[in-house]
Amino acid sequence: MSSLSLEQIAKNLVAPGKGILAADESNGTMSKRLEAVNVEPSEHTRRAYRSAMFSSEGIEEYISGVILFDETIRQEMDDGTTIPDYLISKGIIPGIKVDTGAKPLSWHEGETVTEGLDGLRGRCEEYYRMGARFAKWRAVIKISGDLPSAAAISVNAHALARYAAICQEQGIVPIIEPEVLMTGPHGLDQCASITSRILKAVYSECRIQCVDLRGTILKPNMILPGSEAEKADAESVARATAEVLKETVPQEVAGVAFLSGGQSDIDATSHLNETNLTIGNAPWPLTFSFGRALLADALSLWSKSDVEGAQAKLRHRSRMNSLAAVGAWSSDLEV
Repeated sequence: MSSLSLEQIAKNLVAPGKGILAADESNGTMSKRLEAVNVEPSEHTRRAYRSAMFSSEGIEEYISGVILFDETIRQEMDDGTTIPDYLISKGIIPGIKVDTGAKPLSWHEGETVTEGLDGLRGRCEEYYRMGARFAKWRAVIKISGDLPSAAAISVNAHALARYAAICQEQGIVPIIEPEVLMTGPHGLDQCASITSRILKAVYSECRIQCVDLRGTILKPNMILPGSEAEKADAESVARATAEVLKETVPQEVAGVAFLSGGQSDIDATSHLNETNLTIGNAPWPLTFSFGRALLADALSLWSKSDVEGAQAKLRHRSRMNSLAAVGAWSSDLEV
């Protein structure tokens, strides 16, 4: 697949007013979420829940793509249609999580490196045949004392770039996700400084490894104080986030799709909206790639057998974030 085709897929994923649904929780994580709402976790219940969410009427107006987990991309909807084929029939692009998780970084206590490069080329070939046209790889950066170390930033930036190059070679658009975790007592300025460092390192590695940035999407954290620090207002978050992006993200990148990173549903939407209003003439669109910030309330309703209510909640949150992606959201629209 040519780089132009990759560029077009990436542009379609970040089209005006559209964002990405992250439904790529591992089996273990998804099972914990089901247990938290008193649903017995199994392959059957994980499939039933995700099938109900994907069949929500009208979400394709707001959702351009869905990130799937390995189990999910192999499953079927209730009518026997494969999940990727069903999404494609709705005009939604199937994506796939391809990393194998964050593992302890040798000699660096408390830090991790994301693994999964071994065999990635073959997995991408298979996922492409199954309908996936984009992928996700998440690196995890922790702020704590002297952390992150230079080693943690270096190895994760290198892995993200290698992953991106392999995906593009196989015709798959890579979403590059270097997440600075919200946990801890750090302030807004420290989050901004660390996020800038890792984004600069990631794009330096991408250039070395010949990644075509026009066929990539960045999935960063917003610039936020740690969860143990005093909360910042939306305007401060937006200003800090806009400054970091303008300083570090090359203009060729197709788009920026924020992760929600532990924020409340409303905070994530509000911050996305305010950042769009603040950043001015950015060379790339700012949109969302949310999981819990779209699905938490929907999961709770689904667990009570209120499928229609769950689907309506997902549709509402998708619409709210669609508006925020073009700076048109208002808290008055929330119900």
